[in-house]
Amino acid sequence: MVGLTSGSFPPAERDQFGVYAMNSKVGFVGLGRMGLSMALNLRKTGHTVIGYDLRAEAVARLRAAGGEGTEDIWSAIGGADVVFTMLPNSAIVQKAVLDEIAPQLGADTIVVDMSTVDPVTTDALAAGLKRRGIKFSDAPVGRLAQHADSGECLFMVGAEPDVFETIRPMLAAMGTTIHHCGGAGTGIRMKIVNNYLAIAACQLNAEALTLATRFGLDLEQTIDVLNGTTATNGHLKTNFPIKVLAGDISPGFQIDLAHKDLGLALSAGASMNVPLAMGSVARECLQLARASGHGGEDFSALLDAWCRLAGLTPPRFKRD
Repeated sequence: MVGLTSGSFPPAERDQFGVYAMNSKVGFVGLGRMGLSMALNLRKTGHTVIGYDLRAEAVARLRAAGGEGTEDIWSAIGGADVVFTMLPNSAIVQKAVLDEIAPQLGADTIVVDMSTVDPVTTDALAAGLKRRGIKFSDAPVGRLAQHADSGECLFMVGAEPDVFETIRPMLAAMGTTIHHCGGAGTGIRMKIVNNYLAIAACQLNAEALTLATRFGLDLEQTIDVLNGTTATNGHLKTNFPIKVLAGDISPGFQIDLAHKDLGLALSAGASMNVPLAMGSVARECLQLARASGHGGEDFSALLDAWCRLAGLTPPRFKRD
């Protein structure tokens, strides 16, 4: 983030029902693999959306796709009714929101953090913004990058009812499924539970398909069998077939980020005396993949990492 000068902006006007008009201004901070698509989908609903990212190339991609982007965060959040943040980790989110964004916002502005962070960070955001009179919601994102592209994200929202009703139309512009989990902080806690299971399952898929490869089983038939029993899971049905098994390991969700998210779950579990044995092993497996150079690849590429550890050629669907 760049440093900001002091100052604040007046609260945005709302209609008689407390809902922002469709031409409200939205600042979108963080234009990564998912954030970029989400900002573009939000813009399609008629809001004025200005995207910001530290990386000039990310802003350039937004502009090339027809969006409005800036390399000056002031221009993105100045006068915004709602500010969305989609950033990589807890430290960056806390610094960006509390040190750089919040001092520039007027009372009753809403900040919506969609990042996957430590719940302690989310609680600190909620408390810090409340002291300034700024409203807050955590709304982390479920599903994968291709769902962000098509506007089919799932949101797990922690917010007071009035804040939830205000931001719900905006979330609906970026996704198809919205769960109001409770007050601030419940969204990120739900996300951590979701990612814990999803990432551990991805590692199990990698090991199972590596074993099938060693057995010499037909890949297509193996997938059909697994998807026809209780062994099936979302990765086998959605992500693996269009990513690693199709030869595409470009990151929709990086192994590095999956490793980080498992760490969040393990840290939260330890703080509350909840043993998470399977997750601990899965995180070490992801660390092996990272150490062998796969960290920047899609997390379905855990299959490639595991096959190579076993001395096997990673399986791929037959090309027509």
